[in-house]
Amino acid sequence: MTRQSTMRAAVLETHNAPPRLSSISVPKIGPREVLVKVRASGVNPLDTKIHAGAAAHARHPLPAILGLDLAGVVEQTGRAVTRFKPGDEVYGTTGGVGGVPGSLAEFAAVDADLLAMKPANLSMREAAALPLIFITAWEGLIDRASLKAGQKVLIHGGAGGVGHVAIQIARAFGANVFATGSGAQRATIEALGAVFIDRDTALETYVAEHTGGRGFDIVYDTVGGKVLDASFAAVRRFGHVVSALGWGTHALAPLSFLAASYSGVFTLLPLLTGEGRAHHGEIMNEATRLVEAGKLAPMLDARRFTLENVDDAYALIRDHAAKGKLVVDV
Repeated sequence: MTRQSTMRAAVLETHNAPPRLSSISVPKIGPREVLVKVRASGVNPLDTKIHAGAAAHARHPLPAILGLDLAGVVEQTGRAVTRFKPGDEVYGTTGGVGGVPGSLAEFAAVDADLLAMKPANLSMREAAALPLIFITAWEGLIDRASLKAGQKVLIHGGAGGVGHVAIQIARAFGANVFATGSGAQRATIEALGAVFIDRDTALETYVAEHTGGRGFDIVYDTVGGKVLDASFAAVRRFGHVVSALGWGTHALAPLSFLAASYSGVFTLLPLLTGEGRAHHGEIMNEATRLVEAGKLAPMLDARRFTLENVDDAYALIRDHAAKGKLVVDV
């Protein structure tokens, strides 16, 4: 049990204001929770929306500790926890939404079902960058679309957080992977092993070039809006479109005419409802397996942040100036 009774935390008291570095009590854990000494907290675009109070689907009452992802060391386990012991290095999603304190603090009380053992070959910073984006990519490709070897998979936004992980998952499963992006992102997408498609290329052109006009077996949209509409026209007959960003009004007729199917991915659901949390932990175990097999690695922005300047990281995301995942050292 930790000897500390207080800890430092970045506490958000007003939406759109910088979090305030505060000294608060170390959380007490329940029987199915572990107390994690947080070493690193991953930063996601969703954090900036929660910070602004702009995510109706991800409310977090104030005052609040943000941070959906963490990597750290188990300090204490609840009496019903058998998978972990003090000293274990773990990672996963934790809270930062729905009134559950997040990872921008020195300690976090985390539902043990949400966690997995950290890959031995990743640093704490690298591990903290993975949970939300990996779970989102895995749920779309594996849980929803039932990805199989040899399929042609198109990933819109292949250089983004979810996109660059989705490419690696698809390749690890033996798929033929294609990914859209800007011209400046071509080298990144090709280095990940996907065929680059310039996002300004006409849909009819790249569907004809890469699928003979038949369409892709799976299309994963990580961009939303008009890109999701284009996805409905890029999929093959009886194919599957997945999106992590289904906002807007979309005509489903193009999808219906192809007898194709659509799935949405809402990664926060287990965090908000408690339903399906054990599957999050299972998915993170798959991430560990792929990382340790050399088939998965996160792209990190080299800039460093601490609890004192979390708002600087949020600003980079809002300005679309991040070059890889941002991570806060705790």
